[in-house]
Formats: sequence, C-alpha cells, structure tokens
Amino acid sequence: MKTDLILAGVGGQGILTIAAIIGQAALLEGLYMKQAEVHGMSQRGGDVQSNLRLSDRPIASDLIPRGQAELILALEPMESLRYLPFLKQDGWVVTHSQPYLNIPNYPAPEQVNEELRKLPRTVALDVEKIAKDLGSAQVANTVMLGAATPFLGIGYHRIENGVERIFRGKGEAIVRLNLQALRAGADAAQAHRNP
Repeated sequence: MKTDLILAGVGGQGILTIAAIIGQAALLEGLYMKQAEVHGMSQRGGDVQSNLRLSDRPIASDLIPRGQAELILALEPMESLRYLPFLKQDGWVVTHSQPYLNIPNYPAPEQVNEELRKLPRTVALDVEKIAKDLGSAQVANTVMLGAATPFLGIGYHRIENGVERIFRGKGEAIVRLNLQALRAGADAAQAHRNP
C-alpha cells in the first residue's frame, strides 16, 4: 500500500489540521508516514502546500516527485490546479469548488471550475456550504477530508479515530461536530464523484 497526496490551500483553511488527522489515522493503521515541510506562506491568505506520503513500507523521501501523487486534496480550487503536474495519470483531485479570492488577478471562478470539470477524476464540492449547513463554517476542512477518505488507503474508522484524537481536547461537542462533518463530506463525495 502506498498513497502520496498533496494538500493545498491558503493559510487559515486548516490544511495542517487535515494532515494531523491523516497522520493519526495512519499511525493507528500501522503505516509509515512522511510529511514535507509546508511550503508557501502559512499566514492567513497565503498559499500553503504539503506533501504527505503513506506506505506499509519505510519511506525514503518526504517529497513527492512530479507525476506520482495519487491524490490532490485542496481547500481552494485554483490551488488544486496549480499542483496538477504532480498528479498521476489515474490520480484524483478532491477540491473545494468555491474560490478564496485573495489576489487581485484571480481568474473568473467559473473559468477555474470549468478547468476542474475537464479533469477525468474529480470531486468538487462546496465544502463551506456543507459545513454551514452543519452549523459551523469552521469544519469545512473536515468536510473536505471526508470527501477524500475513499482515496487515502486508510479505513474510514481510523480517520474517525484520528478526528477524535485531534479534537478531544476541545470538548465532546467539537468532536461530534467534526465527526458529522467527516460523514457529510464522505456522503457528498459519493453523490458528486466524476466519473
């Protein structure tokens, strides 16, 4: 088993939390894991990217070579497109469909989504809307993680355990909300999977 994934977004969206949850789940699954240093500006609004490698065998490098990622998981649609050169030919893109307009020359959002629709294997969801429907926009990153669970090579219950471990210090209500967000993302992804 080997899964190389790129996590992408902008600062403040919860990329590091997603990586921490996957890391906990990977350890529970008995997998090896390496994570590259976060690149970009992790301040709110700056671009953030991380390489995360999971395997049942030791991993030599924490960086994913071009054309080798099984998954791009992005909380910002243009950021998902930025890292396409790293995606395997049969890899998946799981992304938030709504842009974070943080630069003055951001392309028209419909143009970005049109590019996403051209990709053969994508899940593009409005994770912020799903999160707000659950009662908190702050769980959008957990919704996004839920949408990516079929592609991680880790059992869903292990991801749930990772959520519980990461959020348990914030109280039972936060754990419960994040578990609901995880399930909502997984359910929505099944309905919007292309192909």
